[in-house]
Amino acid sequence: MAEKKFTGWHAAMIFVGAFGVIIAVNLVLAFSAVKTFPGLEVKNSYVASQEFDVRRNAQEALGWSVSARATGGLLILTVNDETGRPVQVSNLHAVLGRATHVKDDREPNFQFDGQAYVAREELAPGNWNIRMKAKALDGTAFEQRVVLIVDKS
Repeated sequence: MAEKKFTGWHAAMIFVGAFGVIIAVNLVLAFSAVKTFPGLEVKNSYVASQEFDVRRNAQEALGWSVSARATGGLLILTVNDETGRPVQVSNLHAVLGRATHVKDDREPNFQFDGQAYVAREELAPGNWNIRMKAKALDGTAFEQRVVLIVDKS
């Protein structure tokens, strides 16, 4: 039986194959990252940074605490003031979605029931985020990301 020799051609094929795998994996990861990128948060980060402290101080002066829960096909968003009383806002916009991608994002139709904001939403178990923007009756803007963990039931 003739002995097979390891030639330069074999070494070149191994070299090209190894780098081909590395490049293919990098391309798959890059396309996945770009495909799931939700977009820009602000148009000009410098301008946003200059206004950040003013907005944060105004928001903290409201003294609101926000929490969320999902039960019985309802999504309940509770906004309370520093004394624990429910807060009714002049405007509420919320986006409900997963923490890792935007394909499940939706805008619940919250209605104030005198105690909390309630919307009909059937949520699968896992980590959800509510990105809410509200306006106080005095016009103060309030923004918060509320983490919601839905357990398997």
